[in-house]
Amino acid sequence: MAEERTRVGIIGAGPAGLLLSHLLHRAGVESVVLEARTRDHVEHRQRAGVVEHGVARILRAAGAGARMDRAGAVHHGIELRFDGRSHRVDFAGLCGRDVVLYAQTEIVKDLIAHRLADGGDVRFAAAATAIEGIEGERPRIRYGTAAGEQVLACDFVVACDGFHGIGRPSIPAERVRHFEKSYPFGWLGILADVPPSATELIYARHERGFALHSQRGPRVSRLYLQVGNDDHVGNWPDDRIWAELAARFALRDGGWELATGPITDKAVTPMRSFVCEPMRHGRLLLAGDAAHIVPPTGAKGLNLAMHDAALLAEALASWHATGDHTLVDGYSDTALRRVWRAEHFSSWMTGLLHRDPNGSAFDRRVQSAHLEFIASSRSASAQLAENYTGLPYV
Repeated sequence: MAEERTRVGIIGAGPAGLLLSHLLHRAGVESVVLEARTRDHVEHRQRAGVVEHGVARILRAAGAGARMDRAGAVHHGIELRFDGRSHRVDFAGLCGRDVVLYAQTEIVKDLIAHRLADGGDVRFAAAATAIEGIEGERPRIRYGTAAGEQVLACDFVVACDGFHGIGRPSIPAERVRHFEKSYPFGWLGILADVPPSATELIYARHERGFALHSQRGPRVSRLYLQVGNDDHVGNWPDDRIWAELAARFALRDGGWELATGPITDKAVTPMRSFVCEPMRHGRLLLAGDAAHIVPPTGAKGLNLAMHDAALLAEALASWHATGDHTLVDGYSDTALRRVWRAEHFSSWMTGLLHRDPNGSAFDRRVQSAHLEFIASSRSASAQLAENYTGLPYV
């Protein structure tokens, strides 16, 4: 079997893999991206939509932020709703940063377009089946295509292939530690062809459970309801969804109404926290969901993946230019400092806003007291704003 060769073999054409390939190209480092799914599938799967301040800057600096700046919506705060009242967290006033609401789906489209326009090698319907030789200097990726099994030899393999990919399991079990937590609830998420009912995201804590109001542009709303882990979409006809959303977003004094419309997509997603340490073994490096998962409450999944890619691009470009492995060797420790900060924030936001089915009346009163503290304390609000908009490199 003929063996192809590249500098960096990247498994997964999600935001991390594509951004890494794009940044490596700009640094003069050759790469090949292998993606198990078709281009159409990759460009249409629904994912997160909040881009941190620093990640937006990374995209702009890489020449990949123009459409985001045209079509995305800059948000300067979020709204917390609890006990029938509203409190706005003013990002601009508290920490001088903002976020951009721009769907991960669109970021992926932009990065694919850039890679193909630059002559990049992105291979769709190319499913990686094995990673070999990661403890040596010439690892290989075996992958399947319509033409049969292929082999790609690399200097480094980067697995951006998600939680269920082959990257993480390719590290010997005795060389890694897994840290994880499962939550006793999930999210029912919907897309609806209806203009958003608010200009900023609404995070609502209610006795019946959490709700989130988000947007996907001026004519599409993205909304979520906390549901049980054993729940499924068949239990949620459209009328029930809209009624429950309206109840959880309701303000004590009225004055706000939830717009409704045709629901075009609905799905239930479980909630988990997960970290794999280290994020590197030999010539295999992990990025994004292959190494860590956060509950979506803090809007950190996409952003962590993009930061991983930026760190890896800097490290691999340094190795390529000088032969110095210092940044590659330090990648895992550097990335994990940000990962654990985001894990804490995401877990904290989740616990603050969701109703724990195993919790007590005492627990719920503590939640209310903490939300009251955020609403009344500038320092508490600033801590939330700093973490939500994204901390600098740590």
